Amino acid sequence: MTPKEIILTALGGGQPERVPVALIGGGMWSVHHYGVTFKDLSLDASAMTSMLVEMSGRLRSDIVYVGSGYPNFPVAALGGRIVFREIGAPDLEAPIVVSEDDLEVLDPELLDRDAVTATIREALKRTIARIGDEYVVTLTAWGPFTLGARLIGEETMMKAMFKRPVFVEKVLSFAVRLLIRFYEASLKEGNLEVLLIGEPTASGDLISRKQFETFVVPHLRTFTDWAGSMGARTILHICGDTTDRLDLFPLTGADCISLDHKTDIGKARDVLYGRMCFAGNVDPVRVLLQGTVNEVEEACRKTIETTGTAGFILMPGCDIPPTVPYENILAFTEAGRRWSHG
Repeated sequence: MTPKEIILTALGGGQPERVPVALIGGGMWSVHHYGVTFKDLSLDASAMTSMLVEMSGRLRSDIVYVGSGYPNFPVAALGGRIVFREIGAPDLEAPIVVSEDDLEVLDPELLDRDAVTATIREALKRTIARIGDEYVVTLTAWGPFTLGARLIGEETMMKAMFKRPVFVEKVLSFAVRLLIRFYEASLKEGNLEVLLIGEPTASGDLISRKQFETFVVPHLRTFTDWAGSMGARTILHICGDTTDRLDLFPLTGADCISLDHKTDIGKARDVLYGRMCFAGNVDPVRVLLQGTVNEVEEACRKTIETTGTAGFILMPGCDIPPTVPYENILAFTEAGRRWSHG
């Protein structure tokens, strides 16, 4: 089986011939070690494609993530200002929405006239053409809740869930429209099969189970239903300890939930096995950044022994820091490749 076939089998809940193994994003590490910056690549589809293809061979992740590090740019396309950093993903300088009036004048169609979005879409198309038969090549973005928080500010979102829930719902409905617009052109090309959306602001460390159920699940479901109607599967990554809401993840409509290292992976198997694919959750800092090769291999072994090998993808608990030693990444990706279900 190719890495792509292995991932697609796992996403469908099946038993591939070996454990699927993939990074989450990996953009920060890849850009840094390729010797460029996010700014260098942001308007150069050819360079972005070359970086993605070359680094896929080095990292040996079964999934290649186009757009990793760039999820703030849909907000930038609507008027937000991006701040580039020497190392690390670009940030938004400030929110762009204060009131419902601000929201009303924003136009998702501006994405189609945005130069960075055009670069990412073109790099996606070229990367799929070059390695899409072997690897799952996905396109990354923030999920509706995190994208909404980028629009109005994270602190404002936290307060507004209590004081202005109607406003939050309007923000999230707009975020879904923006997210659909971001993906629509690429899905209509017909080659994009898997989407990755990250919801760090929906972290179990930031919002309660009830808030997750009320504000996050319905809008995720609207998006994943649309993605499914376009023939795409969705991987959802959420940061923080989400052990208390594992049973809610199938309600999001995502095909796979990627779990942070803080989440109890054994309980995740108990709750999710047979209901949806789940992924995780090797600690990206304590193990991958700070650990030895032997410690990486041992962490992978323990994780796989806990989860089993059906409907599961071995992943870090979150995106890896740009300074993770290369030998630790290889130890991680090779661990899954060596582990046959037999």
